[in-house]
Amino acid sequence: MSLAWYIHRLRAMSVGELAHRVAEKLKKERARGRLEGWGRYPGAEVLPLPGLREQLLTAPDTLRQAIAAAAENALSGRYAALGVAWPSRGSDALFPAEVWRLDPVTGGLWPSAEAYCFDIAYRHERQLGDIKYVWEFNRLQFLQPLAAHVLLCSDAASLAAIEAAIGSWYQGNPPFRGLGWNSGIEVALRAISLLVVVSLVGERLSHECRRQVGSILAASAAWLERFPSRFSSANNHLIAELAGEFLIGLAMPGLGRASRLVSSARPRLVAEATRQILVDGVPAEQSPTYGAFTAEFLLLCAAVAEGAGQPLPPALTDRLGAFAAFIGWIALDDGTVPAIGDDDEGRVLTLGGHETAYAGSVANAIAGFLGRGAWTTVPPGFREALLGRPAATQLPVPRGLQVFAAGGYSVVNEQVGGRRLNLVFDHGPLGYLSIAAHGHADALALTLAVDGKPVLVDPGTYLYHSGGAWRDWFRGSRAHNTLTIADADQSTISGAFNWSHKATCRLEHHRAGSHWSLAASHDGYLKRFGIVHRRSLERVEDRLVITDQLLGAAARPARLAFQLAPDLDASVAGHEVVVRRDGSTVLTLAFEPGELSIDRGLAGGAGWVSPAFGSRVQANCIVWKGVVGASGRRVAVRPEPVAGNSGVTRRFETV
Repeated sequence: MSLAWYIHRLRAMSVGELAHRVAEKLKKERARGRLEGWGRYPGAEVLPLPGLREQLLTAPDTLRQAIAAAAENALSGRYAALGVAWPSRGSDALFPAEVWRLDPVTGGLWPSAEAYCFDIAYRHERQLGDIKYVWEFNRLQFLQPLAAHVLLCSDAASLAAIEAAIGSWYQGNPPFRGLGWNSGIEVALRAISLLVVVSLVGERLSHECRRQVGSILAASAAWLERFPSRFSSANNHLIAELAGEFLIGLAMPGLGRASRLVSSARPRLVAEATRQILVDGVPAEQSPTYGAFTAEFLLLCAAVAEGAGQPLPPALTDRLGAFAAFIGWIALDDGTVPAIGDDDEGRVLTLGGHETAYAGSVANAIAGFLGRGAWTTVPPGFREALLGRPAATQLPVPRGLQVFAAGGYSVVNEQVGGRRLNLVFDHGPLGYLSIAAHGHADALALTLAVDGKPVLVDPGTYLYHSGGAWRDWFRGSRAHNTLTIADADQSTISGAFNWSHKATCRLEHHRAGSHWSLAASHDGYLKRFGIVHRRSLERVEDRLVITDQLLGAAARPARLAFQLAPDLDASVAGHEVVVRRDGSTVLTLAFEPGELSIDRGLAGGAGWVSPAFGSRVQANCIVWKGVVGASGRRVAVRPEPVAGNSGVTRRFETV
């Protein structure tokens, strides 16, 4: 691990956090030799989580078919996640001992049970590969569709595969040994997968398998209770850990620590819900998909608690409802949302595979749990079947200008020239807590969809630890639809999940109505260049006018970027750029005099979009360069008008 990483990480810590880290390090050393091995965790009976089985038994035929297909995929030895396919395994040897530590990209094998979990240095390991891939398989989420298939079809092969997987994992991963035990969120997600299995088909498992599950869960509870995420690490990881503790405690009342787990985790889940989902529904981590991940943990706990006759208080469920409403504002026709901030495709309840409309699915599951209509058009799936299918009536799409002041977003849904526009303007903080781990330097960036399809997009995430320079590019300012100076990021990157300087945004003005307007600024360039960047947006007749100003110093060269979706073409005509999809004009951007270009697939630079974790594709990026000062430079964005009905599939509602 580099000295620079340590220095930047220490700078992000308070005195209290430094003391905690020292104490935690000592605690981990004291655990060596004392908390290892299965003999210390005899476990207890594991009861089904109430409601899950009953809900899934009502699954419609389309879902049953999807479950059968996912189960067949697992039984055939195929597994893919994070943009990578694992080597195929024979159906007669689905879970060999080495599969739990195999990196599917490098083919390397991470340390196994011979290594104490906290001795495995993974953050800057590159020869073995990216530990994220190995962790993903160890979440055991492929057991969820297998268990569902056993429940719905009494499939013997799926049941045998479940027992084989659990037995193999148990033998190869004794407590506190190997990489399966060095991250709390991974411990929690694996525990939840096992709880889903028990809830759906626990009575069909052999006595030995149930014993193994009980021991794994008992050891998981001990880990989670002993090493919680705190201070700058207390983001979605903490909610995952608390969910694991809460659910294990409810499912294992005979476990010695069960009542303590439930009584401790319950109020902390509520407190974290109000911290990590802001009052207006925006996720504090400044990522809609990480917000959905957080919300799914909370929703599972709320559904199980209600099924157990111990409902969680409205303070938590109200925040879930607010999050679902926020997603309702920003979601497109297919339930997808702008790729703002990080997205590593983390899921809690899943059939596997790439899920493009994850946030929309979670929003609908929340709506179902709360007894409301669907916020998005995403068809009900596995998650909704377990947690709550929304009412048949879809809620109308909100229309107008909505300012999410606490979270720092303004959203406009409106009709212009027969086109439906969805605009998202980011004037929020960089991220959550002192390291803002999953935030991107996207101050004053915007995204725009036309007729329910993305046009001006956020580029996405691509990779984490193994991304290197690409990790920095995709979360840097130049990759986003905003203004940059001297190729500098607004906030300063100091590690794969850390920032040494954070830009602060301020919403200065907003006016609703048919001639709405917005204005916001950020100070990310103030210390380095003596400049504040101010951006205003306004509706002027049939177009959107964007004005960028640099305040506080003499005018200077700057760069504006507008990243297009991968399926769009663009051509320059004078000072205008015409954007087309399938040969038809979607919109025109008119610039003031300056250098105008269309960049695509540049080496280490503009013209890339990551449609999924681990994947990047070339896409046209409109780049303008010129001198900007206090008087500002303007860009007029005019949707191409269409005659007649625009094919609206989501009804607008004026708010």
